[in-house]
Amino acid sequence: MALALALGRRGLGRTWPNPAVGAVIVRDGVIIGRGWTQPGGRPHAEIEALRRTGAAARSATLYVTLEPCSHDGKSPPCADAAIAAGLTRVVSAMEDPNPRVSGRGHARLRAAGIAVDVGLGADAARHDHAGHIRRMVDGRPHVMLKLAVSADGKAGAAGPRPLSITGEATRDRVHLMRAQSDAIMIGIGTALADDPMLTCRLPGMAPNSPVRVVLDRALRLPLASRLVQSAQAVPVWVVAGQDASQAAEQALRAQHVEVLRVETAANRLDLPAVLQLLATRGISRLMVEGGPTLAAALIAADLVDEAVLFHSPKIVGAAGIDALNGMSIAELTRRLAPVMTEAVGNDRHEIYERR
Repeated sequence: MALALALGRRGLGRTWPNPAVGAVIVRDGVIIGRGWTQPGGRPHAEIEALRRTGAAARSATLYVTLEPCSHDGKSPPCADAAIAAGLTRVVSAMEDPNPRVSGRGHARLRAAGIAVDVGLGADAARHDHAGHIRRMVDGRPHVMLKLAVSADGKAGAAGPRPLSITGEATRDRVHLMRAQSDAIMIGIGTALADDPMLTCRLPGMAPNSPVRVVLDRALRLPLASRLVQSAQAVPVWVVAGQDASQAAEQALRAQHVEVLRVETAANRLDLPAVLQLLATRGISRLMVEGGPTLAAALIAADLVDEAVLFHSPKIVGAAGIDALNGMSIAELTRRLAPVMTEAVGNDRHEIYERR
């Protein structure tokens, strides 16, 4: 099961709208097949493992990180494939919260005489499938907030202007986090101040860059911005208010930017509506990189499921921009449970998760 979990993580950020599942087939104590969900969500992990195993799968055991599906979608049910292959046992880490499955896959396997065990590696599977679970249960993505914070609690220089707070090792870690996310979201303030790319720039991993989402109520994103200019290569979705300029929308669409619209409240985008919209489009793992206003709004709305903090020893100064607008870091961390602390170069990396 540990191998199946590791295989499943290969697909993080690349399989949406489907979960990134891993599967291993074992017979007589020997691993004879392995698979993981392929880019775009199919083939599923079980189908890949069975394809690689062939006829040797008969009388074998399948270890899988999520209950095999039981419904007909764009591909036949994985439970039926397991039955047809002649497997005698299936070990699932967890039941699928998808209401179209939710125990039906396991029931179908048992009805065919296959022994089914559920729960091995469940904690790790729930962590890896957090996005899928949140999308199925709450109708929104799992929200991971990333913050780079200076020693004096700042996220940027006055101006605002771009400022590198953390070191190179942290920046590499952040690029890997991007690669494992379905989408990355910022507010229009960060887009205007930093003109970011938000792509994964680790060697050889550019194709793993996530969908880039900008919350831009009034459609102020400049056509000359790096996000717009690269939208044909890496998708950019701009979420605007219902009353935003139609002409601005048409200009962005002409540059291959997709414009989505949601309701506003008090001249701000309705954040729960934004997240629900992203979920309907298949996004289950959402990384939020900025800025301080968006981060504070998500925290205040209790929409942050995981916080990844990179603490730098650098001092920015009193004129710098606070990491959270009108809110202390402690207001974030006391809402979540600490999970891990480690050194990343000269920086300190902390992870907090929803209790």
